[in-house]
Amino acid sequence: MNAGLFGGTFNPIHNGHLGIIQYVKAYYALDTIILYPSALPPHKPNLNLASARDRLTMVKRAVKNIDGFQVSDIELQRKGPSFTIDTISQFKTILGSHTRFHLLLGSDAFFDTPSWKQAHHIFGALPVIVMQRGEKNGMAPFASFIDEHVSKGYKLMNDNIFVHDRLFPIRICNVPRIDISSTQIRNRIKSGKSISGLVPEDVETFIRTKDLYK
Repeated sequence: MNAGLFGGTFNPIHNGHLGIIQYVKAYYALDTIILYPSALPPHKPNLNLASARDRLTMVKRAVKNIDGFQVSDIELQRKGPSFTIDTISQFKTILGSHTRFHLLLGSDAFFDTPSWKQAHHIFGALPVIVMQRGEKNGMAPFASFIDEHVSKGYKLMNDNIFVHDRLFPIRICNVPRIDISSTQIRNRIKSGKSISGLVPEDVETFIRTKDLYK
């Protein structure tokens, strides 16, 4: 089974998240995408963060009617900060060798990986799919970053795949540009503006019922 791993704060999850990962799932013929909210995101300590359980509930509501999506509370069950390398290791233990994992990262997150715990081990653990939203900067920024911060020895193949003789491939996927962000949604709620159409209806209802982000 080919499974995509897509983590994040999801504060809240929105239609941009869903549209992009549906595109990636179809493009790479993934059997499933597992979404997992972070419990304690180490790089966003001061964010106006809804509780981990509320964010988990919103993710479940968002994907409940979408085939091929799963939701995991794997990072909520683990104590301490939510480090990606620990999550990858845990998924491999739980689901076993019959599952081929792919880590889905937005381009901002990818360029931030040098600050992550044991980031160099991630690229030796599984293939990475970097989701570049409608940008036309080409592969040069990725090639430079990979060579300097990931590992020398990666070579660009087939226009958007970097391959290495020891590490896993890094694929750059130009995904549709959907101009929705969690920050935008939180700001609209604070200002008393509608978020209809920006999040799934069940998520909007949950936010309103729980009085989140005000």
